[in-house]
Amino acid sequence: MPAHRFLVYTREDCPLCDDFIAELAAVVPQFDVADVDGDPATRRRFGLKVPVLTCDGSVVCHGRLDRDAVLRLAAR
Repeated sequence: MPAHRFLVYTREDCPLCDDFIAELAAVVPQFDVADVDGDPATRRRFGLKVPVLTCDGSVVCHGRLDRDAVLRLAAR
C-alpha cells in the first residue's frame, strides 16, 4: 500500500504556518508544502484558512494541527 500524501498549504511570512510545519514534522517524516497564493483556485479555496493540511487531497485540519487525526491517517 502506498504511503499517504500529506500536503500543507501555507503562505510567506506566516508564523502560524511555520509553527504548524514544525509540529507536523514531529509527527510525520514526509510531507509537501505549497504556497496557497501560487494558484488562484487554491487561494480562493484556502486563502483565509492557512495553514491547511490535506491528506490524499482531503482536508485534515487547518489553523492548528490535529495531531490525533494525523496519527490515525499515518497508521493506515
